[in-house]
Amino acid sequence: MQRCFTLTIVRHWALRKKLLTISYQQSAAMSTLLINQPKYAWLKELGLSEDNDGVYNGNWGGKGEVITSYCPANNEPIARVRQATMAEYEETVQKSRDAWKVWADIPAPKRGEIVRQIGDALRKKIKVLGSLVSLEMGKIYVEGVGEVQEYVDVCDYAVGLSRMIGGPVLPSERPGHALIEMWNPVGLVGIITAFNFPVAVYGWNNAIALICGNVCLWKGAPTTPLTSVAVTKIVAEVLEQNNLPGAICSMTCGGADIGTAMSKDERVDLVSFTGSTHVGKMVAMMVQERFGRNLLELGGNNAIIVFEDADLNLVVPSAVFASVGTAGQRCTTTRRLMLHGSIHDIVVERVAKAYKQVRIGDPWDPSTMYGPLHTKQAVDQYLAAIEQAKQQGGTVVCGGKVMDRPGNYVEPTIITGLAHDAPIVHTETFVPILYVLKFQTEEEAFAWNNEVKQGLSSSIFTKDMGRVFRWLGPKGSDCGIVNVNIPTSGAEIGGAFGGEKHTGGGRESGSDSWKQYMRRSTCTINYSKDLPLAQGIKFE
Repeated sequence: MQRCFTLTIVRHWALRKKLLTISYQQSAAMSTLLINQPKYAWLKELGLSEDNDGVYNGNWGGKGEVITSYCPANNEPIARVRQATMAEYEETVQKSRDAWKVWADIPAPKRGEIVRQIGDALRKKIKVLGSLVSLEMGKIYVEGVGEVQEYVDVCDYAVGLSRMIGGPVLPSERPGHALIEMWNPVGLVGIITAFNFPVAVYGWNNAIALICGNVCLWKGAPTTPLTSVAVTKIVAEVLEQNNLPGAICSMTCGGADIGTAMSKDERVDLVSFTGSTHVGKMVAMMVQERFGRNLLELGGNNAIIVFEDADLNLVVPSAVFASVGTAGQRCTTTRRLMLHGSIHDIVVERVAKAYKQVRIGDPWDPSTMYGPLHTKQAVDQYLAAIEQAKQQGGTVVCGGKVMDRPGNYVEPTIITGLAHDAPIVHTETFVPILYVLKFQTEEEAFAWNNEVKQGLSSSIFTKDMGRVFRWLGPKGSDCGIVNVNIPTSGAEIGGAFGGEKHTGGGRESGSDSWKQYMRRSTCTINYSKDLPLAQGIKFE
């Protein structure tokens, strides 16, 4: 009896010690999270906590893998998110389909009113949400706020669009007949976004898709889950205040398994994917296999071409902003700077001097112009690309090193001396490396611009109006964005955004991009008492 009692006591204390150890470890882990530090208390204004649900479909949940989000500026953990299981994905898709039945019956201008409220809710949180983008993605504070502003701007644009979308009434060749083009929502739009614009790209798709009568299912990047959660909380509150199903704007945090499921799922009528060309190609094949629709916004190997008559006071700041902004992690980042031989040396000298004046620091510091790369893997890619460039004949004239400080900081880099068709020049590397190429003729420069696989953004600097219109014409740039005397990055929301070739061909945001989210029907209505056939056919 005494032995049993003693064993019981020993086991009790062993168990208590184990539980205390686990509790201590959990407390220690929690104390190291940035969200628990007074400096980052503002994160809780967005409804975030140490552990966050990564599924929303009218209700919050998440029973899958727990992932930790890290700050690229110091590689310290911010907070945790529990991702979706496949069962939760299935439930969310079904709830989204049910929510569509409600949303599609609401008139488009009324849907626009809901989108207006979403924009207003984002305005109220613009600084704190922009700070989260800066903390979690790594871009500087003004860019983080600017990204939220893009979502707000698209909401404003979509409100007006909600009273304008529709097709024409066409003249019929038959008496007593009307020919009408009708546009209806596709249904459920799956939106897969990348780390580099964790708010704006969702906003482009979400606001336009909503006014068109669609519901949205969002899978954000696995490395920016807190931003996905925070944005969804803002949108969900608007839907709740209007007594609308939350699954109109649902979210499933997850990895490739969720993205694959969305791509293969026939219930997802349109898959909008933003990311690498490699993954985009796989998404396109999975969607096409089921004859679904896809909207692809993939990579870009973008060029600025500077002719001998260019205004260098425009060229230098444009080249610096477009190559260094977001630490070279925009899809529209300038990766190739093509300079006419007569001005090559002076432009390289001036751009290199400007690079050295770029203020590097914590991304949330308002004075910082250049922050970290998003991940440690990106730092490795940066070093590998520089080594390849050297092996292929390039010379590093500025930068080229990893910075000796916490976080994923590298020096913005300029490399000269490479051939225009060097393998590394034709490879899109998502890091701040600018390859400078020397050309002699307009024909040569235009050809070099177009010889890469991607076709997203491009720009020339010149005062020659004949050259400008040749650049804009059929033998000029083959890109979706064709600029003159401005950088390759920094597009406005009013124009259609997207590119050609390996960039995917999709268009988002402005112009007639709304058509990507709708299906078109040609309707012929006979309001006469006769039955004339088209093309004058007699069938009597």
